[in-house]
Amino acid sequence: MVVTGAGHGIGAALAEAYAAEGARVVVNDLDAKAAREVAERTGGLDFAGDAASAEGVAALIAFARAELGGIDTYCANAGVGTGGGADAGPAAWATAWDVNVMGHVRAAELLLPDWLERGEGRFLATVSAAGLLTMLGAAPYAVTKHGALAFAEWLAATYRHRGLRVHALCPQGVRTGMLAATGTAGEVLLTPTAIEPAEAAQAALRAVAAGEFLILPHAEVAEYYAARATTPDRWLDGINRLQQEIEKREKQA
Repeated sequence: MVVTGAGHGIGAALAEAYAAEGARVVVNDLDAKAAREVAERTGGLDFAGDAASAEGVAALIAFARAELGGIDTYCANAGVGTGGGADAGPAAWATAWDVNVMGHVRAAELLLPDWLERGEGRFLATVSAAGLLTMLGAAPYAVTKHGALAFAEWLAATYRHRGLRVHALCPQGVRTGMLAATGTAGEVLLTPTAIEPAEAAQAALRAVAAGEFLILPHAEVAEYYAARATTPDRWLDGINRLQQEIEKREKQA
């Protein structure tokens, strides 16, 4: 199996959890040292490089196939927490789109022919609750995580009858470097209920074993998601009150 962005955080926890279950894991990360350390801990193989560009994804999948003889599970975990709003700038939007969405699309393009021929394969996308709801203060992140969820859902809807199993991991706050970088918005929205990466990984393994598409380590996200769908204006009023609280705290800082 392959786990991208596995040098730290949720990715490292997924690699460790799967290795504990007996899987042989290709640990991918831009941080070569971190990837090597996780691979050493898990008895896996490290592969340094990006998991977003067409060239990077192709090189990673070719390496994994050569070393493992095939890929049964691909964890598209690598992501970027690009902040800012509509004015974040073209580079920020392009990076978020490339990593958070196109990395998944490019991997699926290369993996699907073999999986469909075999009649089995598993794609686990680390999305975030932002893909179900939103993330204040981070428009590129929120928008592209919605895209990642939409692509995972499309894969499941299109290929489920042909043996493809797709899962979308959607936690709220997880105690990682990405959470630490979210500033006041993260303090208001995520920090109070943040969990450890290992908890998110264990929730993923349980849901995968049960065959569930949507993985919610924070159970309350289901209620928020339902409210967003059924009472959108009320939900937006509540989210906007949180935005006002963030602005208030930033002024006081």
